[in-house]
Amino acid sequence: MPLHSRATLAQQEEHLFTVLSSERFLKMEGLGNEVAHFIYDYDPGWALDVARAKKRIKTKLDTELGIKVLEINLYDLCVDLLKRRGVWERVLAAEPTMDKPDFLKMLQNMLDPQLHLAPAIKERIAEEPFQILFLTGVGEVFPFVRSHTVLNNLQTVVSNKPMLMFFPGRYEVSATQGSSLVLFGQLKDDSFYRAKRILDQEA
Repeated sequence: MPLHSRATLAQQEEHLFTVLSSERFLKMEGLGNEVAHFIYDYDPGWALDVARAKKRIKTKLDTELGIKVLEINLYDLCVDLLKRRGVWERVLAAEPTMDKPDFLKMLQNMLDPQLHLAPAIKERIAEEPFQILFLTGVGEVFPFVRSHTVLNNLQTVVSNKPMLMFFPGRYEVSATQGSSLVLFGQLKDDSFYRAKRILDQEA
């Protein structure tokens, strides 16, 4: 990563920690009637550095302020779901033999956000106390799981705690055209209107 990018990421890491540790964020104030769902969009080329920054932020929130972060990695969650349902080996065996569109459709049905992912996330967040939810692994589950469908289905599931999705791409927010998620800076997802860019938030 170039030096100027490292400086930018360091500034973003500092901003994230400041916002995430603020009373305003933790108490979900100033949102009107909106859900406390936020998106941290970053350059996909920064993935490894962002993963390290995320780990530092989680540790610092916990050790310095006692703020517990629960991280749910969507890829790990999907694999766990398929294993628990006894179909993981079948999926692995099917991939080389099926047409790509058919395989994609099969996985999308198996990992339907409303039927499978949202209930699994609801189960996870009931298992341990936390103040902030981190949602990661978005790039790894594309195109089997689309970011906007997960966010839409979590509006009622994760409503009493703030949630931050780590998104490798751009979150384009427009007052006139709504908002859209552009994964890896190239693949435009359907519109999603309710999440806020964490980098635009004040502490």
